[in-house]
Amino acid sequence: MAEVKRKSGKPLQVNPHKLSQPMGATMAFLGVDRCMPLMHGAQGCASFAKVMFTRHFCEPIALQTTAVNDVIAVLDGGDYSIVESIKNIHGKLTPELIGLHTTGLTETKGDDIRGIAGKIDVPLVYVNTPDFKGGLESGWTLTTQALIDQLTEPGDRIDAQKMVLVPHVSLLPIEVEKLRELIESFGFTVVAVPDLSSSLDNHLGEKQASLSSGGVTVAELRQLADAAFVVTVGGSVKPVGATLQAKNPAIRHRHFNHVSGLEGTDALVAWLLEVSGREAPPAAVERWRKRLQDAMLDSHFSIGQTRFLLAAEPDHLAAMAASLREVGGQITLAIATVDSPILAEIDADQVIVGDLEDAENMSESYDLIIGNYHTESLAHRVGKKAVMRGIPNYEEVGSALKNDVLYEGSAYFLFEIANAAERMREAQVHHAREQIKRQGSGVRRAPD
Repeated sequence: MAEVKRKSGKPLQVNPHKLSQPMGATMAFLGVDRCMPLMHGAQGCASFAKVMFTRHFCEPIALQTTAVNDVIAVLDGGDYSIVESIKNIHGKLTPELIGLHTTGLTETKGDDIRGIAGKIDVPLVYVNTPDFKGGLESGWTLTTQALIDQLTEPGDRIDAQKMVLVPHVSLLPIEVEKLRELIESFGFTVVAVPDLSSSLDNHLGEKQASLSSGGVTVAELRQLADAAFVVTVGGSVKPVGATLQAKNPAIRHRHFNHVSGLEGTDALVAWLLEVSGREAPPAAVERWRKRLQDAMLDSHFSIGQTRFLLAAEPDHLAAMAASLREVGGQITLAIATVDSPILAEIDADQVIVGDLEDAENMSESYDLIIGNYHTESLAHRVGKKAVMRGIPNYEEVGSALKNDVLYEGSAYFLFEIANAAERMREAQVHHAREQIKRQGSGVRRAPD
């Protein structure tokens, strides 16, 4: 394991690829059915998030703002803006829940959203998510904890067949669905919290909804405490297990850092066999394990001779690195958006908490880039190929239905990366041949 470089020595991020805590909170609230996320801050904060998520998911995004400016923040403190915003939302819509979350402006002022929430007689969950701290992962986790802490009713009874699944923020809607289906195939009932698999999964609804459509319901959130197990996937959401156990100490918590690749999926399936009492997994699961094994054989030649730059959220980094390392991929550089304990477990030559300027300065150390849309311009500047993964992804449609987890998704992931590596090498060979032709004909190539 590589030593994690947590400080780049720069006083600021020059070319960041990270996203903010309020955006993570917005995503979590969008995983609750008929919820209206309400961002307490300047109008531009909500506008940016709304545009980014609309472009990434290719879906209409339900999001409102209190539209606080610097004058209102100082003179009023934002209380009036919150009350009026909620009044307007309920005057036009009938949300099952309003998700109130803060931004840097209102957190700097120090607005007491807990006190304000206590005076408002509507279904509401509040969470402090300043954008000068943390990132997408922490915003998602803090909001998930707030949903459970403020909505889930304490209990002492257990439904032996019920599981609560808590995915990390980088798991795409189809990946959450595949996870739920796998667990259900062992005889369990699964409630995902939050659940983007039915709200932002690129489904065509009957009409454009003004609220989030699909996801975990408020009624389900209230009844989570009777689950026999809570399963957390991703180091960032591990604390959510303790949050739910506080509602009912009889709940058992099982954590997985990731469920990618052969080893990661084997760990989940082995545990499901243990708690379900079954002797063997369903036939389809066994079949996909064999397909993944064959995919590992087919792809290791291409992946094994490729040096990778990974740029993503920490939990996503850990998952992708594990899949690539199993087939001999060389992770020469992994750049995380924020610090996380899971970074120390990534098998890479270098792991740093940094930005894409750091990646550009170290461009000689890698061949292929895997990261979000912000890495595309980096790839053009340094003459590399890039595979889009993470949020945002404006380059490709259908990213919500791209599956990289479990046996099935891991096979697809390896195939895509192996094919990209081969196309990269073909382009390099073609470029070298063109250079030789130009030199032989005495024609000099114009500078790039």
